[in-house]
This record gives sequence, C-alpha cells and structure tokens, in this order.
Amino acid sequence: MLTILSQRGATKKSFCDGISRRGFLTIGGFAMGGLSLPSVLRAEPQRPSHKAIINIYLPGGPSHLDMFDLKPDAPREIRGEFSPIATNVPGIEICELFPKMAQVMDKLVLIRSLSDSDGRHDAYQCMTGRKFGDRQPPGGWPSAGAWVSKMQGPVVDAVPPNVALMYQTGNRTWGEPGTGGFLGVAHSPFNVVGREARSSSENMVLQGITLERLQDRMRLRGAIDAFKRSLDQKETMESLDVATQQAMGILTSSQLADALDLSKEDPKIVARYGESNEAFQRDGAPQMVENFCVARRLVEAGARFVSLNYSRWDWHGGDGMNFPKSREEFPKLDQAVAALVTDLHERGLDRDVSVVMWGEFGRTPKINKMNSRDHWPAANCALMAGGGMRTGQVIGQTNANGEHPIDRPVRFQEVFATLYKNANIDAENIRVFDQSGVPQYLVDQGIAPMHELV
Repeated sequence: MLTILSQRGATKKSFCDGISRRGFLTIGGFAMGGLSLPSVLRAEPQRPSHKAIINIYLPGGPSHLDMFDLKPDAPREIRGEFSPIATNVPGIEICELFPKMAQVMDKLVLIRSLSDSDGRHDAYQCMTGRKFGDRQPPGGWPSAGAWVSKMQGPVVDAVPPNVALMYQTGNRTWGEPGTGGFLGVAHSPFNVVGREARSSSENMVLQGITLERLQDRMRLRGAIDAFKRSLDQKETMESLDVATQQAMGILTSSQLADALDLSKEDPKIVARYGESNEAFQRDGAPQMVENFCVARRLVEAGARFVSLNYSRWDWHGGDGMNFPKSREEFPKLDQAVAALVTDLHERGLDRDVSVVMWGEFGRTPKINKMNSRDHWPAANCALMAGGGMRTGQVIGQTNANGEHPIDRPVRFQEVFATLYKNANIDAENIRVFDQSGVPQYLVDQGIAPMHELV
C-alpha cells in the first residue's frame, strides 16, 4: 500500500498503532489487485443524483439464530440462551440484546432466508455477491463498489466513489474489500484504514512526506517518483503515470481527510454510536463503532460505496464461546446500527443511502459441546435499511430449528441487485465487456431486485 502519515501525535481517535484517523490515508491495496488511486481518473462520471451504499461486513459468520431469527419454541440445544423481544413493528421480534434496533425496526428490513452462502471464511461473497469457486471472467469479478464506481463515477474529484474502511486482518480474507476485477484498478476500493505493516511491500510510506507538508508539490512529486521506481508491476506503474496529476488533487484537498476526522463531527452525534475498542479482535477487525459514523460522513462527502469490516464473529472455539461473546458484541452493534439508521433519517439521507449488514454464513442450529455454534451456510441472515425501500418487514422464513429456508429463499445477488436498483443502476440490463470481449452483467441473468423492497 501507499500510505501518507501525519506528524500529529496519537489521540483518543488514533488507530491501534498510534496513527491518527486524520493522518492515516492508505491508497490502494497491492494484495488486492493494484493501486486504486486512479479511480478518480478513469471512472466515467454521469453525475446523477448522489445515491450511495454502505456495506457492513461482520467477519466470521454471526449467528442468525441468536440475532434475528430466534427459535424460542425449539429445544434448548437449538434455541440457546437468549429470548426474543418485541420491536416497534407488531409481529417482528429480535434478540433481547438489540433493544435499540427494536425501537427503529420500522426503518429496517430483516432477511431471514439467505440461502446460498458459500461457506468460506472470507469477505468475497459479501463484497461481490458471487461464490469464490464460480467461473470468473479474465481479470476476475468486480466488487459491488467497483461496479458502482464504473456506472456512476465520482460525485466530486476529491473523494473516490468506491471507498473502504476495511482493516487488514490476521485472517487476511476478512479484510479484503474486493477489487476492480475486469473493470480495472481504476475502480478498485480506495482503502483508508490499514494495520501496522508486516513487510515493506505491504505498506509503503512516502518517506519524509506528511499531510501537513502536502502543499510542497515538488517534494511530493519526488517521493511518488521514487515510489514508482520501486515497483515492478507494469500495470501499476502505468496507472500511477496516468493518475499522478489528479492524485495530488485528492491528497491536497481537505475533503476526504475531513470526512475521516471525527473531531469535526458534533460530539453528541459521535457519542450516539458508542465507544470504540481499537484493539484488533484476534485475527479479525477492531470494534470500531465510530466507523459507522465515518461511513456516513464519507457518503456525505461524495463516496458512492463504502465497505467496512467490524470486529470478529467466529466464536465456536473454546476460547471465544458464542453466548459470552454475544453478550459483549451485540449491545455494541445494536447501538452503532441504530445510531447510523437514525442519523440517516435525521439528515434526510434515508431515501438516497442504502445499508446492508451481513456475514459470510450462519451458525449451526444445534449447539456444540463447547456451548457454541459451528459454521452453517445453509441458512444466513442480513439486515437492510434506507435506500427508499419498504422497511419495517421481514423477508423469508426458516424451518422450526433454523436449519434452512422454507419460505422465500434469497440469494446474495438479489440483495446486490436491490442495492444497485436503489443506486439508480439497471443491473438486469447493463452489460460491460470483459477483457476477452465477452459481455458481463452486474448480476446473473434472471436475478432481479427484491420485489418486496423496491
């Protein structure tokens, strides 16, 4: 990665490695297919109304049975330790540890019947809608954010349309926001968080250049030239050559940095989201609830698609049992989600900004001998909000033990088709030719937006 560090000291809003949020701009991701900075150059802006999507990924596979699809009448080894509570929508119940979400249920949609989880421990399906082992075109499938970047372009030149708040995790695949795929590195996610470098190839710092000195164009130019000479990837070199002029426009503008700087937000609003824990959760991401607020700020600044990974949800081992971790994690998530949804409505963004929250699979109905739940791709859940959708409803149903959908099975691509529709993108009919000249669609033919929502 190419990182520009600030000389300001670490503050309460610093990342876990002591780098301040405002002072930590990570550009691109070499492990994810190239430098993404040129996205502001090669995109094809059509500048429609500013629709946006926030994609919240919960790495590790949260338990559908303990969150949004409780089975209080099932045997104890199925139903677990939590009871359902009523929400402000009659007939909809969720986990007792989600009282704040219960009070905004009229602004939410629960999908209880995601049916095609891949079963892999990675973010790929939550970022692309596709299974990892599916046939891929030359260059690979673009992430959803890359499609939005390609179709809509930037709102403003200083903020890339496809932005990621995806921490580099110990389990690498939980921190991957996807790539531009066959659309090219121009549409890859612009990742603005990271982790202490494991090697110089993973985190390349512009030596001697800080945010406070970016006005020194000659010094910046020299640092970028030195950085380019250290690369041996031809495509990345060419992308940098094309992007340098406008790249400086991004780096010297305060717009992106201001969106990342929570000191510029009303402290009362930030407090709504709860208190972040900057420590990484083992091989997962940190509990940065404040990033839910940052995602909203990025959208307001001009981002069209924001992805973030939050905490770690793989608890079936003996050192992280399902129910104790649920008691720790659920209240934090409850506060952050309710705050984000309330924030969007109060700012009049609820019709323009869509939110989806999910993990890679669900959890076994039968509790294992360690009082935890194992991997279960046969049933999964998701939460959606905003986007002008018909909220306050539940989509789908699983059987009495939460083992598999029995009503309205939903595919990941249907969710993405709905999000694209909310963003004014006709995913069913728009096609783009891949690197071999074959026309490709945003979702498979026959996949349509969810009729219950749009």
